[in-house]
Amino acid sequence: MQQIAIVTDTVACLTKEQIEQHQIGIVPLRIDFDGHIYREYLDISPSEAYQLLEKDPKRFVTSAASPPEILEVFRELSKRAESILCITISSKLSAQHSAAQLAVEQAKQELPHTTIELLDSRNAAAAQGFVVLAAARAAAQGKNLTETIKAAEEVKEKIHLVMVLETIRYVYRSGRVPKVAAQAGSALNIKPILTISDGLVRFAGATRNKQRGVNRILQMMRDEVKGQSVNVAVVHADALEEAERLKEKVASEFDCIELWLSEFSPIMGYATGRGLLGLAFYVEG
Repeated sequence: MQQIAIVTDTVACLTKEQIEQHQIGIVPLRIDFDGHIYREYLDISPSEAYQLLEKDPKRFVTSAASPPEILEVFRELSKRAESILCITISSKLSAQHSAAQLAVEQAKQELPHTTIELLDSRNAAAAQGFVVLAAARAAAQGKNLTETIKAAEEVKEKIHLVMVLETIRYVYRSGRVPKVAAQAGSALNIKPILTISDGLVRFAGATRNKQRGVNRILQMMRDEVKGQSVNVAVVHADALEEAERLKEKVASEFDCIELWLSEFSPIMGYATGRGLLGLAFYVEG
C-alpha cells in the first residue's frame, strides 16, 4: 500500500500520461447542454465541448462534481493509500472546493482509517496542474503528508498563468467584464489577456490581434522569469496547431526544466471560448 494518493479535478488540465505515471485520482466536473449531462474528458472531449459552446452558449452550463462523486474517488484511493491529498480548483472560481469539503467530512465517518487533507490550489488549468504534480512527485519520493502539502504550497505561491483569448464574447461570464462590454469588444475583434492571481481570474489588458496577444503573454513570462530556469505548460482551447507553435517558441527561448502541452478545460472555457492560448509557469528555487 502506498503512503499518499493525490486527487484533483479535471480543471487541472493534466495529460493522460501524467495522470497514469503518478496514479493521480481525477474527479470529472460536469457540463450540462440542453438537458444532457457530460463528465468532462470522460463523456465528451474538449473539442466536442467547445463545439457545443459555440453552437449555443446559453445552453452550455457547467457544474462541480457532487460530494458523493468525490467520495467515490476517495473510496477507491483508500484501497491503495494510507492518506489522500485532494487539490481543487480555486474556491473563488468554483463550488468544487466546497463539494470536496463535504466529501471529506463524509469520508471521516466512512473511511476512519484514511487521513484525507484538502488543499485549495487558488489556481486553475495547468497552474493547478503544476501544484498537483508537485504533490505527486513529493509523495513518490517518500515524503510524508505534511511535507507533500508543503511541496504543493511552495509551487502554489509562485505559479503564474497568463492567457490570450480568441474572443471577448464569453468573458462576461467570469464576472470581470460586463456583458455589454463583451459584446462590443467582440464586434471589435479584441483579444483579451487574462491572468489568475489570489484565486481569481483578472483582466490584464487586450490586443487587436491574436499574435500581439501571444507576444504579450510571452513578454509577461519573460518579465517574471528573468532568464532563470523555468517549468512551463502550454494550454490551448481547441487550437492545437497554434499551441504547438507557441510551445516551440518557448522551447527555443527559455531554459525549460519541463515543458508540456495540454488542452484547456471546457469547464473554464465556458468563460473564455474556443481558441485560447495560455502559459502556466514557475521558476524553481
